[in-house]
Amino acid sequence: MSIGLRLELDPSWEIGARPAPARRVWMDATPEAFANRCLPLTIANAHGWELLNPSRFVATWTGGAATGDVVVLGQDERRPPLAVSHFGSGILTFQLPGRISTSPGHDLWLQGPVNRPKPHIQGLTGIVETDWSPFGITMNWRFTTPGATVAFEAGEPFAHLFPMPRGLIETVEPARSDYDADAPVHADHRAWAESRNAFLGDLKREGSAAREAGWQRDYTRGPAEPVTPPHRTRLRPKPFAD
Repeated sequence: MSIGLRLELDPSWEIGARPAPARRVWMDATPEAFANRCLPLTIANAHGWELLNPSRFVATWTGGAATGDVVVLGQDERRPPLAVSHFGSGILTFQLPGRISTSPGHDLWLQGPVNRPKPHIQGLTGIVETDWSPFGITMNWRFTTPGATVAFEAGEPFAHLFPMPRGLIETVEPARSDYDADAPVHADHRAWAESRNAFLGDLKREGSAAREAGWQRDYTRGPAEPVTPPHRTRLRPKPFAD
């Protein structure tokens, strides 16, 4: 069963929308780009879609709680900034010119771009019932440093979103139990832990097999036996169709 995700935005604002990419500039810049070996990280990066800021602006927070304490200055003569100071308390608000809708029974998870740290400001996360709501949507960021100035470039992601079934959390049955390392059910984990410790020890020895391999690929390879749904090493969210 497919799930609908529809953007109904004023085209004059030229807000870009794309599948979220798996790679990040900071990940590529790590030694030997080792951060890209972390499959949970790259899967999360690509888990949804990004909205792109249409024009460059800078915003400054004086540290106060009034709306006037966040000052937004546009740097594009064609249009004002997409973001404004609306709530006060150091919050910068992107006001989407239109609406986003999802299939019946599905909410919209809306947050700052995944694994894209931005100094002095943090994207806030919201869940919206977009299957019925006719109301507008805002993407909010909160300054973390009084007196800071931040810039959002043209084409920079300012929001990450994906639909999710309403009531999913209520179906989860959380439980805790003591871990017994000697229990047969934990044999696989114990074997992995021993293998991991041995690998880390070998990494310290010049010319070792571990040094040549560079990193273990156990999780990337997946389970010894096929599982349903199948193990994934890549996400391929579809682009928005006109």
